[in-house]
Amino acid sequence: MAQNTSIPVFKLYGESRNWPASDLLHCESIHSRSSLYEWHIRTHQHADLVQLLYLHKGQVEIDIEGCTHHVTHACIQVVPALCVHGFKFSPGAQGYSLSFSAPLITQFEQQFGRPLQVLSQATCLPVKGSRRQINTLFSTLQSEYEGQGEARDMMLHSLISALLVWLNRQCTPAQSGSSRVERKRSVIHQFNQLVERHYREQLSVTHYASAVGLSSVHLNNLCHEFYGYSALNVLHQRLLLEARRSLLYTSMTVSQISDYLGFSDSTYFSRFFRRHMATTPKDFRNHPIRDL
Repeated sequence: MAQNTSIPVFKLYGESRNWPASDLLHCESIHSRSSLYEWHIRTHQHADLVQLLYLHKGQVEIDIEGCTHHVTHACIQVVPALCVHGFKFSPGAQGYSLSFSAPLITQFEQQFGRPLQVLSQATCLPVKGSRRQINTLFSTLQSEYEGQGEARDMMLHSLISALLVWLNRQCTPAQSGSSRVERKRSVIHQFNQLVERHYREQLSVTHYASAVGLSSVHLNNLCHEFYGYSALNVLHQRLLLEARRSLLYTSMTVSQISDYLGFSDSTYFSRFFRRHMATTPKDFRNHPIRDL
């Protein structure tokens, strides 16, 4: 399937905002978003999010990469990053949508000790006898996500770990596709992994391009195709995410954060932050913008 440049790329469907600084995941009910769009989430894709759609009750018509199938039973649809997809639910359908950012997936891959191949395949998994267990996991996830209980992050990670273990047990990794689009996705996935490992080193786009076997021009073209902006902007967005989280959740000074993120001096870091965020690091810490 050729890449269709008319397909919109969203962080979350219908939104153009960047990923919130406060969390690396998002959990919501099917009703909360789909009911706003007459139960029809039209074809789109996410550049750097993996989603799990859990249908508990009702029906859904799932469009994945141009292939449509009608589901009437409880299931989990895995939607990898960059996968073109859409959903048409029966009115009143019940279930949840769980989205992971790339940094969070990396954390869980480190915990598992291997890549989570189950999140790289567009697979629809029936829950069958595990329906009560899976529904409890998702409903508890949403409750914890929306709340501010003690040890919230620990609880969220525990629940996601249990869900990922279940998914891994159901899914046998498939052979990677050989189509042109699959090869492009593979390169972008490699680039994402390298950025996640090395963003604090502030390596050049040329370095990353060489590491994935491309020219800088080709890597930039792929980033524009899948993200809508340049490879350098991908690197900057990752630095900004870490800077925002450091300002919100650590006691490090601006100078210490600058050193931590590989900037040559704090003045340059402050200029970089203000150029992208339209506020200084100090003002952001005092008046955080949690959803941008």
